[in-house]
This record gives sequence, C-alpha cells and structure tokens, in this order.
Amino acid sequence: MSTPTPANTQPAATAAAAEAVKPSNFLRQIIESDLEKGTYATRRWAGSPGDAAHHAKGEPDPAKIRTRFPPEPNGYLHVGHAKSICINFGLARDYGGVCHLRFDDTNPEKEDTEYVNSIIDAVKWLGFDWAQLGQAPGSAAPYQASDYFDFMYRAAEYLIEAGHAYVDEQTPEEMRVNRGDFGKPGVDSPFRTRTPAENLARFREMRDGKLADGAAVLRAKIDMASPNINMRDPAIYRIRRATHHNTGDAWCIYPMYTFAHPIEDALEQITHSICTLEFEDQRPFYDWLMDRLCEGGLLAAPAPKQYEFARLNLTYVITSKRKLAQLVNEGKVNGWDDPRMPTIVGLRRRGYTPAAIQMFAERIGVTKSDSWIDYSTLEGCLREDLEAKAHRGMAVLDPVKLVLTNWDEVMGPGHLEPCQLPALPHPPEGVESPVRHFTIGKEVWIEREDFAEVPPKGYKRLFPGNKVRLKGGYVIECTGCNKDANGNITEVLATVVPDTKSGTPGADSVKVKAAITWVGVADGVNAEVRMYDRLFSDAHPDAGGKNFLESLNPNSLKVVTAIVEPSLANAKPDDKFQFERHGYFVADRVDHRAEKPVFNLAVGLKDSWGK
Repeated sequence: MSTPTPANTQPAATAAAAEAVKPSNFLRQIIESDLEKGTYATRRWAGSPGDAAHHAKGEPDPAKIRTRFPPEPNGYLHVGHAKSICINFGLARDYGGVCHLRFDDTNPEKEDTEYVNSIIDAVKWLGFDWAQLGQAPGSAAPYQASDYFDFMYRAAEYLIEAGHAYVDEQTPEEMRVNRGDFGKPGVDSPFRTRTPAENLARFREMRDGKLADGAAVLRAKIDMASPNINMRDPAIYRIRRATHHNTGDAWCIYPMYTFAHPIEDALEQITHSICTLEFEDQRPFYDWLMDRLCEGGLLAAPAPKQYEFARLNLTYVITSKRKLAQLVNEGKVNGWDDPRMPTIVGLRRRGYTPAAIQMFAERIGVTKSDSWIDYSTLEGCLREDLEAKAHRGMAVLDPVKLVLTNWDEVMGPGHLEPCQLPALPHPPEGVESPVRHFTIGKEVWIEREDFAEVPPKGYKRLFPGNKVRLKGGYVIECTGCNKDANGNITEVLATVVPDTKSGTPGADSVKVKAAITWVGVADGVNAEVRMYDRLFSDAHPDAGGKNFLESLNPNSLKVVTAIVEPSLANAKPDDKFQFERHGYFVADRVDHRAEKPVFNLAVGLKDSWGK
C-alpha cells in the first residue's frame, strides 16, 4: 500500500491515519487486483483532460489510479457527500493516485457559483486536495463538466453518424408510454428509422436554436425491448434555453447526466468511477457508451469502469437536497449552516472536525448493501477526536449564586484567591498541559441542580450539612439557602473549610464524596450558549412517505445565558472546548465575538439518546 502523495497532502492527524493499515473492502480489493494485473498500466496523461489524441501525446500516467468526486453545484454538500469525499480522495491517497474534484454542471437551471464555492471550501476543510502529482497542494483548479461540452457535442454527432443515436420528436407523454415498463417492452419511436444524415441535420437545428424547448431530444439507439429500462434508447441531449453559470448562452442544448458523466470520466482518464447504488442500473449504459466512443477512436482505452457502493443512511437525518432546501426556505432552521443541519457547513459550525468525519467514514466502512448507521456513531467519533484535544473549562449553564458566609472572616474582606487547573488533563506524551487561571471569592456561581434543600436518595452534592469540593478550589459545607417571596431559591449558603485548597498539603484533610463545577462571580464571563440537539425526534423522519416536518424536534435548540470561566473569554471563533460535566462546545464561527461570546454544544459527554 502506498504512502500519501504530495498531490493529496493531509493535515498531520489525517496523514498519520493514512499511514495506518486500512480495513479491506470490495473497492480496495478491486483496485489492488487492477494494480496487480496492470489493468491501467498503459494509460498516458497529457497533463489535462482530453480525448484519445490529446492523451496519446502525453507521458505514462504517474498516477497509479484516478478517482473523482463529481458533485453537481446545485446545493450544499451533506454528510453523505462527506463519506464519498473520504472514500474517493482516501483511495487515491492510499494507492499513489490522484482524485479529481469535478463539477458536474450540466444542468444550468439549478446551478450557482455560490454552491461551487461552498463545495471547494468543504473539500479543502475536510483535508483533501485535487492537485496533480508534482503540483503544489492548492495550486489546481477544479475541473468542470461544462468545459467538455464541445467534446460531448462531437461525441453525439459521432454516435449519430455511426447509427447509434437519433433525434426523437415524440411528445414527453408519448415517449413515456412507448418506453414500456418492467412487464412490457418498449415501442420503437416513429423517428427511430431516420437516416444518419437526417438525424445529423435535425440535431444541428436543435443546436442552432431552431426548435423549441422540449420539441425534440437526441436518444441513443440501443434496444427498446431491453429488460433494463435504462437501455431503452435513453435520452442523451435535450433543448434547454437557460444561461449557464460557466458557459453563459453559448448553448441551448445540454447533455443528460447519464451521457455526460461517463465522458467526463474518460476525458480525465479516471480508472475507478465510484458512485452510489442508485446508479447501478445505469452501468450498462456507461459501458455501452464507453465501448462506442473507444471504437470510434474518440476516447483512449482502457475506459473507466463504474463501481457502486451503498449510500450513507444515517438515523435522525434527512439528506434530500429538496427537503433540506425546504427546511431553509420555510425558516425551520437558520440557514444551510445551521448547526442542526447535516450539511458539511452545518457540521463544521456545530463543532465537528475533519478528523472526526474521516474517522466516521472509515469506521462505517464501504459495502454494497444498504444499512442504517445510528447517529450516535458519528457523535462518538467527535467525542473520541476531541477528548485529547479540547481544552477544559468550567461553565455554569443554569446559575444560582453560592455565598460563602465565612469567607471574609477566614480569608479577609474582598479577598480573591487565585486557583488553577490543567487545560488538558491527559496531554500527549512529552507535552506539558497549559494551565487555566481563575479566582475564588466570597460569591461564586454554581449549577442550580447542584443544590437540593431536601436531597433525593443517593444525592451527593450540596444540601444542608453536606460537604463538597469546589473543583480546583476549597471544600465547603452547605448551611442552607435564601428564597424570594415565591419560594424560589435565590442564593445557596455555605461556609468555606480553611486550608483545603486543591493542590495544597491540606487538600485531602477533609474527605468529600463530590466535587462540583463553579465560576467566580468576580471573574466569570457571560456567554450565550446554544444547546443543540438532533433536528428530528424520529429515527427515520421521511421513511414510508411520512411528512418529515411532523418529526421536527421542538427541543432541538435551547439558548441560555451562561457564565464561563475567564480562560474561555479568550476563545477565538471555531475553538473547541470541553465544558466540564456538560459536553464539548465550539465558539460559534459566525456569531462569536470577544465582547459577546457565543458557544454551541457540539456533543454531550455521553449518548443521551441511547438511554
């Protein structure tokens, strides 16, 4: 197995992971078999995509394999795309190859440069690069299917001239009826017997804008009786007057995806075209088209081969672009990057890391059979990644004031005692943990749930007569509480036990059964904390034709005003922390500011949904 190449440079953490032995799967077995047999050893690469004549002028391909990630720029990528990114770029990295980022921009009506930019950003953030071997990372522009429109048109004309395609002018309804179904063969179009010359002339009229949108399509001539309906003369070109974000108004006909995609792969000398299972029925057409264009000398052999794997099915998540857009457009979430969204921008804002997502993709594996992955698997990967990285800090999310009534007598009026704790309890070997500094005084904030006037059985925190330790500070003994006129607790009262400060010789002189988190009133910092939960309360929110909006979790977001220790006041956007006892949090990459800190709950310390 090859080590990572300069063309796919990774961050240190993911590069180390790439060196580890990877569990085998059917894709790795196919690639290893092809490498052993030299299936693609004769390929040449001219430095850029092109036809057979173009690559014949090139050198032997330095990339042992070529894969590709070909998103359509019509929306934001989601966690399912992240799996595909990790598979395609990861395989290229591990086998001394290159993975191409290519925009499959053949549908001008739904595409936008906003989505192009978001996709580039997502792939880079995940830690991957699409530079060619020998090029500096980050130096290469992504490929675009629209740059191949000239060749695709030339390929269509070749198919017409060779008798493999014809212009059909049936209505869409007539085409649908005559296509047949699984129990009935299709019926030949009355236009199927046109001569190549007639078809070529009519196709050029389509190109020149002489026919209305929908008036005609170009179809491959294969077999209207095929048991695979996708082989019953599929449409390969349609008329569509729409301005394209890359080619403008240069074209009024556009290739169909099933026609364009194999050609894109071939022009880029892709070896292993990896896609999800819904394209399995399209593979015969993929192979048919490659065979025809290689026969005609337009494309270089050996042609790419398509392989399918099971898409990601994740519980409590929907990945339909249409439904995700509906959530955004109807204001059910606060944009595509809402931390509850399964989009890559949403996961990033939630606090997910590239390493956690790559770990998740590796852990769930690659199979050819559909299955459901529990959302807790994804959350577990984030916990595992942040455990050793995230600096600790104390935060009080539901504060009530604790008054140490003997503080002035024991410590002196107004005294603030400095305290400290390690930021990383278990730093990597040879690394000294940074230290957090804070102070304790007469008044501190504690969690409201850490006091019970009448404690339930087994309760070990504050109640009258019980002692606990303020973590990193002193042992205290609870004496009672103050209430308002409505009986609500306004203050918890306690006394400090002298000479019990953490880290001093007397720290263990008084034994306690619990230590609680707290923040000093003198140096605590107010912060907005967004407590995110799963967007849906149903594990399968859109299964069986259900209205997914009815499964929205009404408690998926709760915003609280918390008080955090002073070390957290220095957080920068996207910095990640463990708020001790509460979970892992991230400084919001959009709204967080020094003067108004905003933290998002990334994941709890344990799976609360597994109970």
